[in-house]
Amino acid sequence: MKPRHKRLAIIIGAVASLGVAAALVLNALNSNVAFFFTPSQVVSGEAPKDRAFRVGGMVRQGTLKRDQMTVSFMITDTEKDVSIRYTGILPDLFQEGKGAVVQGKLDGDGAFVATEVLAKHDENYMPPEAAHAVEEAKKMRNTLK
Repeated sequence: MKPRHKRLAIIIGAVASLGVAAALVLNALNSNVAFFFTPSQVVSGEAPKDRAFRVGGMVRQGTLKRDQMTVSFMITDTEKDVSIRYTGILPDLFQEGKGAVVQGKLDGDGAFVATEVLAKHDENYMPPEAAHAVEEAKKMRNTLK
């Protein structure tokens, strides 16, 4: 084999290796990405049915129910509500009327089964996605009046 052909074979092998590595990285990233949706988007059917995503908003007052390690509550963006079920220990700062973001999947009944619950950090904090969702819902409500 001529040196020219050897170099060409090495270059082709390197490009193929980089392509395979890039494909594997992109596949791993794609399977671990969890997009954010508002309760209004989830109720309207914009959220994926077969993969994990995040829902954020305010925990509706009076909806928190505990049954041993399973907790159910509603998250709202002041327009629509999403029913959440979570089995596990809630963060210490989790409360009704406060901001929260949950990650999980929709089940067959349309309820959201959470695998992770994130709560606010201090008195003035609300997750940016939840704050944006609440502001958008308020704008929509004001334009409809």
